Amino acid sequence: MTLPPKTVAKQANALPFAMSFLLVPLAVITATYGGWTVILLPVVTWYLFSLLDLAVGLNTDNADLETSDDDMFWYRMITTAWAPVQFLMLFGLIAYVAPATHLATWEKIGVFFGVGVVTGTVGINYSHELMHQKNKIERWLADALLAMVLYSHFRSEHLLVHHRYVATPRDPVTARMGESFYRFYPRVLKQCFHSAWNAEKAMLARKNLPATDLSNPFWKYAGLQLFCVVLAFALGGWAGVGLFALQAGVAIWQLELVNYIEHYGLTRKHLGDGKYEHVQPRHSWNAAHRASNWLLINLQRHSDHHYKPDRRFPVLQTYTEADAPQLPYGYPVMTIAAMMPNIWRRVMNPRVRKWRGMYYPEITDWSAYNKAANPLPR
Repeated sequence: MTLPPKTVAKQANALPFAMSFLLVPLAVITATYGGWTVILLPVVTWYLFSLLDLAVGLNTDNADLETSDDDMFWYRMITTAWAPVQFLMLFGLIAYVAPATHLATWEKIGVFFGVGVVTGTVGINYSHELMHQKNKIERWLADALLAMVLYSHFRSEHLLVHHRYVATPRDPVTARMGESFYRFYPRVLKQCFHSAWNAEKAMLARKNLPATDLSNPFWKYAGLQLFCVVLAFALGGWAGVGLFALQAGVAIWQLELVNYIEHYGLTRKHLGDGKYEHVQPRHSWNAAHRASNWLLINLQRHSDHHYKPDRRFPVLQTYTEADAPQLPYGYPVMTIAAMMPNIWRRVMNPRVRKWRGMYYPEITDWSAYNKAANPLPR
């Protein structure tokens, strides 16, 4: 059967965003052969897409905002198909690698370090796209992906806290200027869980329900995560649980590296009485690098995501430097820089100061904006 030309064009436009699926057979190769191949997943994810950015350059084109949901069918298929693919990849590899005799312990660790790079870079990112949709199946798939990395509360924290308080001291994942990633990371691990719980607790309280009510999604989070751990044990014993936990830890590290760079040093103006100006495109860092946006399904068009959170990734808009701050490189390079605090500050602090002078020349004392983030009151 020959597809209509218009359908073929839509498939072709969506195809580059499906490049992440090529990481799955690569993961199988690392588990099959071990040895030096265990470095392939991190190298391809972190470095190959950075080289591709240099080769294919920037993409400053914007899709038509009137694009219908039907016209985004193939884009939706990419994100919805990833959840079952990741499930089969992750637990299939646990069943294969945990008892494998052809792999040394260090090789098994190397394989699942790479798997964590994939479940963090792709899996959590796709869950982020899915959790913002109204479709119940897509939101369920988001929960499934987060359970596979033991970070289910991210959905509550992201939707109820981060989007509401981004670029203010009440948002735990807005990194303050001068705050290194190694201070940011342990703070966020603690504060995000509490802020997510408190946000759900507050929503239930408005319905006159206790925090322990079964409608609290934390029950679902716990059940899904327990299922994943039990399945890992059933397939690979305690070694399987250890490998599962390893990839989850790497994935969470990846997520929080991205969170760190997305709003570093950016703040909304305080209007008094605990109120802040509305979120604007200038309150997120952007990167128009084409290849890394293929990998990250336009996550780097982050200003538009916060400005219009319900937009699907194919129609997220990019901005010029006149409207939103721009990163010098795509996320793969910037997350590596974030792990080297001296280099990060040398690159980013001058950009934050330039941003302040550009958008808020009237603010002369930024000390209050530089305070470490505090969790929401209990």
